[in-house]
Amino acid sequence: MEKLLLIPGPSPVVPRILEVLARPTVSHVGSDMAADMRVMLENLKKIVFTSDGEPFVIAGAGTLAMEVALLNLAARNDRVLVLSQGYFGDRMGQICAGFAIAHDLLRSRWGSVVSPDELDAALTGTRYDIVVCTHVDTATGACAPVREYARRVREQDALFVVDGVCATGGIEERMDDWGIDVVLTAAQKCFGAPPGLAIDVFSPPAMAKRRSLLSVPAYYSDILRWLPVMKDPSRYFSTPSVNEHRSFAEATRMMLEEGMEARFARQTLFGRAIRSAWTALGFGLFTDADCRADTLSVVRYPDGVPDQGFRTSLAENGVVVAGGLGETAGRVFRMGHMGNLTAAQILFAFEAVEKTLSGLGYDFVSGASGRAIRSVLEP
Repeated sequence: MEKLLLIPGPSPVVPRILEVLARPTVSHVGSDMAADMRVMLENLKKIVFTSDGEPFVIAGAGTLAMEVALLNLAARNDRVLVLSQGYFGDRMGQICAGFAIAHDLLRSRWGSVVSPDELDAALTGTRYDIVVCTHVDTATGACAPVREYARRVREQDALFVVDGVCATGGIEERMDDWGIDVVLTAAQKCFGAPPGLAIDVFSPPAMAKRRSLLSVPAYYSDILRWLPVMKDPSRYFSTPSVNEHRSFAEATRMMLEEGMEARFARQTLFGRAIRSAWTALGFGLFTDADCRADTLSVVRYPDGVPDQGFRTSLAENGVVVAGGLGETAGRVFRMGHMGNLTAAQILFAFEAVEKTLSGLGYDFVSGASGRAIRSVLEP
């Protein structure tokens, strides 16, 4: 039985994208691959709303995209401010520590975000060259006020890096208009493509910063080694993951066919519907109401619903969700709702949820989740 994958990434991959993934592998410097690369790179610029940004797509995971951003911007004497909303914000700090990059970590309580005023206070007290934030922390479901952060960072003349792994393509990120210098992300979440690609888009000031550095502590992650390939995909630096690249190109085509504004609106609507369904079943939400992401929900268990028993039984009924990370483990589960998810899949998922809860002896009003979903999607 094929299971509906509703973890916070990878998200479900639709047949149209899978068909491209399954095509015969072509030469990594041949015309077919080069054509798809050109489409992918131009589409990425439209997805993050930049006219002059420089996109890079490299075989790897979102963590590699984080390294690429930091290693290509941080000079020997630079100082980085990391705004952490949770597990993956802390990872940015760990990457800085791993490469001896001077940094400070400004943390929020899990389930909340660093406020713009807290950012202001940090920028007033110390001179930072780079500010990094996670747009949506996949562990906490917290969505940061990126546009407001960008305004505050611009006033301090620092470079601003946004980790959009769980946001890019599902939640608005406007590089040029907002003043974001790097958007980093990965293929497997809001893009709805298979995992395996690290993605960074650098602004002209970010590219100028890289060019100003005599060297960086990287070889594979050095964007100047990749730049000739991004300019002319028939050139070679290191063998790309051909099938994943071509399927990702198809994913970007699908996104632009839907339209980014329509995609953002659908994502917002689905987020509201899913949160409404959990509330109707008596479940709570971990993330503060003013910063809940539209791409995933972090859900608290009510009394009498065991973490492992619930997730195992739900998987047997056809739907896979993820457990909590770090301090939330065992107390919450995480439900992804991003990419090319459909309303019919959401309704199916909650039918499976209700079946699971019945089997666990949990008391709830049958059909309540479906009615809540339809009240949002079909007003």
